[in-house]
Order: sequence, then structure tokens, then C-alpha cells
Amino acid sequence: MAHTGKRVGYVRVSTTDQSTARQLDGETLDKVYEDKASGKDTKRPQLKAALDFLREGDTLVIHSMDRLARNLDDLRRIVMTLTKKGVKVHFVKESLTFTGEDSAMSNLLLSVMGAFAEFERELIKERQREGIAIAKKEGVYKGRKPSLSAERAAELRQRAANGENKAALAREFGISRAALYTYISK
Repeated sequence: MAHTGKRVGYVRVSTTDQSTARQLDGETLDKVYEDKASGKDTKRPQLKAALDFLREGDTLVIHSMDRLARNLDDLRRIVMTLTKKGVKVHFVKESLTFTGEDSAMSNLLLSVMGAFAEFERELIKERQREGIAIAKKEGVYKGRKPSLSAERAAELRQRAANGENKAALAREFGISRAALYTYISK
């Protein structure tokens, strides 16, 4: 039985309180994958699931390039990997579709538009750092709230000092091993 091409959507927002509703509004899709995670890298579970699901003849539909990747290398790699296996990649906002038989102009557009997405991410990080620096100077920024209360941190330190397994403690307390070592060193 021949595979009939599916139209698969991928939507992404950076935080859990943002909505993906408008991204592919009006698009007819067979399946949609949604991540609520930063686009700084490709370590996103639903992106991986979408990439694993796609087959030759399918079309991946994304609102815009920056929803797929904020890094030019990642963007180009994903698009090239998909088109090599016969999957079309369509960006709605940019009105661009990549098929693997793309012209030099469409490849240039992918690179230029992807570079803008990467540049925008760097600007966001820079503004965030500047805002934190100003808030610290004004005494407003207190940093991230500790994961553990003072009592839980004391319990963690005591149990670690008694020789309990650090990885097991980190899991039990719901913190990373790096955070565990930070608490222990205080």
C-alpha cells in the first residue's frame, strides 16, 4: 500500500504560559506536535517525535523559521535532513517551501532568514543580561529562588555527609546533581 503524504504541523512557544493557538490557525493538518520549550537547541521531545514520524511524501508545516530553530546550523540541518528523505518543509509566515530540489535563491533565503532568527535570540539574551544587571544594581534582583527550603537543604547536607548515594538524593529531592553539590558546598 502506497504512503499518502501527511501534512504534519509543528508548533513551539518558549514558556508554558504562552499559547500556540495562532501559529497554524487555518492550516489543514493530519497531526500536530507541540513543544513549550526554548528554540535554542533541538532537545525538544515533540520535535524529535515529529522528525521520527515524518515519512517520504509528508509535509512538515511550521508557522515560521524561528519556531523550528533559533540556531542557523540547527535550522539548516533539520531542513536538509528532512528534504533528503523526501519530506517537504513549509514555513507559513515566510511563504517558503523546501523540497530538496531547491534553487540557490531559496537556500540563500533559508540561510539569511535563519541568521535573523539566531540574531534575534542573541539580542533577547543580551537584553535579559542587561535587565538583570540593572536590577542587581538597584537591589531589585534577588536571583532564582532556591529549590529547597532551609530545613530541606540542611537535611540534604546531613544525609550526604552520612554517605548516602548522591544521585539517589538528587532524585528524591527533585534537584539536579549540580544543584545537590551546590547545596552540599554551602
